[in-house]
Amino acid sequence: MEKTIQILIYIHAAFGGIALLAGGISLLAEKGKTVHKKSGLLFYYAMMISGLLAMFVAVLPNHESPFLFSVGIYSLYFVIMGKRAVSYKTNQSNLSLDRFISLIMIFTGFLMIFLGPLLNNTINPVLVVFGSLGIILSTKDMIVFRKPNALKKVWLKLHLSKMLGGYISATTAFVVVNEYFPNVYAWFVPSIVGGFIIAYWIRKINNKTQTSKIM
Repeated sequence: MEKTIQILIYIHAAFGGIALLAGGISLLAEKGKTVHKKSGLLFYYAMMISGLLAMFVAVLPNHESPFLFSVGIYSLYFVIMGKRAVSYKTNQSNLSLDRFISLIMIFTGFLMIFLGPLLNNTINPVLVVFGSLGIILSTKDMIVFRKPNALKKVWLKLHLSKMLGGYISATTAFVVVNEYFPNVYAWFVPSIVGGFIIAYWIRKINNKTQTSKIM
């Protein structure tokens, strides 16, 4: 059993590496072109496989980890919603799946924040921060879903921000495993840097939209 689990961990790590490489190519490639789309799709599937394997291992005997399981949900939330956002370019009449995914993230976020204090009177800053962020972002999703027609205007922002969020998750895992930063800092440095990158792209999209309106 233990050998099987180790194999699963190696496969998880391999697909995590593929996700890092493919995501980096998609990030640097010209948006909307073939390279961007294909590398982005590879990033999505690699992240899905890596994340699901991590969650599966986190419930196996002697490897139980509510921490890693919840972080897995947090990571997959970004990549799934990032891919779903592409479909918002067209009219969306049925957003049941999108709402369901956001509700799962909200529920998971509350567990990440409050389960530790309730069960053993401990607070994990990583879970508190990521759980809070997950609740905020998924709640904002739920608000946007109330106006399906508005999704056509913001789909690109949602796509880029969520996919970049997924890439930040992949980068964080790489940084933590390889101990590039001490202790808890390894969990937050990629998010801080990635937050500035997301802000840059959102601002770029806003400027482009404003220019188009003027012209």
